[in-house]
Amino acid sequence: MSTTETGPNLPAEKQLAILRRGVVDLVTEEDLRRKLERGTPLRVKLGADPTRPDLHLGHAVILRKMRQFQDLGHKVIMLIGDFTAMIGDPSGKSKTRPPLSLEETRTNAQSYLEQCRLILRDDPEVLELRFNSEWLEPLGYADVIRLASRYTVARILERDDFTKRLNAGTPISLHELLYPLTQGYDSVALQADVELGGTDQLFNNLVGRALQRDYGQEPQVVMTLPLLVGLDGSEKMSKSLDNYIGLTDEPHVMFAKLMKVPDPLLNNYFTLLTDLPQERITELLAGHPVEAHRVLAREVVAWLHPGADLDAAEERFRAVAKGGIPENVPTVTVSQEELGESGRVSMARLVVLAGLEPSNGAARKLISNRGLKVNGEPYTEPQGSLSRADLTREGGTVLQKGKDRFVRLVLA
Repeated sequence: MSTTETGPNLPAEKQLAILRRGVVDLVTEEDLRRKLERGTPLRVKLGADPTRPDLHLGHAVILRKMRQFQDLGHKVIMLIGDFTAMIGDPSGKSKTRPPLSLEETRTNAQSYLEQCRLILRDDPEVLELRFNSEWLEPLGYADVIRLASRYTVARILERDDFTKRLNAGTPISLHELLYPLTQGYDSVALQADVELGGTDQLFNNLVGRALQRDYGQEPQVVMTLPLLVGLDGSEKMSKSLDNYIGLTDEPHVMFAKLMKVPDPLLNNYFTLLTDLPQERITELLAGHPVEAHRVLAREVVAWLHPGADLDAAEERFRAVAKGGIPENVPTVTVSQEELGESGRVSMARLVVLAGLEPSNGAARKLISNRGLKVNGEPYTEPQGSLSRADLTREGGTVLQKGKDRFVRLVLA
């Protein structure tokens, strides 16, 4: 979305129409309308605990909403929870999360921020970067006691995660009960007008709204967005479940993954990841699924990779889908020394040299599990090898891991 399409001077109702898209909870719409009608830039907070150093399209859903606020002339605050990550957010967790060190959270945060800038405008007028250790680390024990006195145990235990764990007899540590209060205090420290989050953050964000009122501030508007379903269609998008599309995936990789989004999820992906009008989305969903996937893939790749050759990404996908080998394949040179006296080199070693696996053992496992192809044909000999002639053939030798990882090997 560009500022020319929206602009900071848009009437409140038109801003609301843009900002409501894809939103699940809006507490409250009337509060947001009133804030927008003032005509002054809002402070829009997104808190993120950098427990992992990399992001995927699931994270992009909320970052996209932040960008919409930016393009409407508001300031978004990317709050890195380097301090709260040491506690561990209990949201959606059936057991206590292991805490991280402050050093670990700050290391992860650097990668996190670099990837956020792929979507957000890196302009100090509309982007503020903060770390909550600024105000949480200096708090003394008496300060924490005073903060804890502003919320009751009964209200904290209304949270669904805690209720389930209590009923199941699963331990809840006291520091976990403090997490919602700590996150809520961030909104007080930042004087946030709006807080964004996934639907799993509704409780925490409402605590912030309540604490602001208690501290004499105008309560923030709470806006939640749905969790993007993973490519397997059964869980939320997650690196650990291997059902994700990475924010930094190469254009052809991202294109290929988007072409595999389950049909029932297309509306969700279109709504949350594109600016296409609902009428156009409805038209695409009523047509052939392949065309709908194609439009989705091109829209998302063009958004995250401006200037990418979309035609090349599409051609590569079609070639691979037909069982072929794409033209633009990275090349790895194999030194003469690797051949040794026998004039051969083990396939496991070649897989490692190609960067497809980290070790010979992992490479042999890949081969045993029929996960490797050589020049388009399945390779099933874990102890096999290639000769000098194989590596000097015209075009070299192409290794393929899975459906879309190719490396061309040539002899130096």
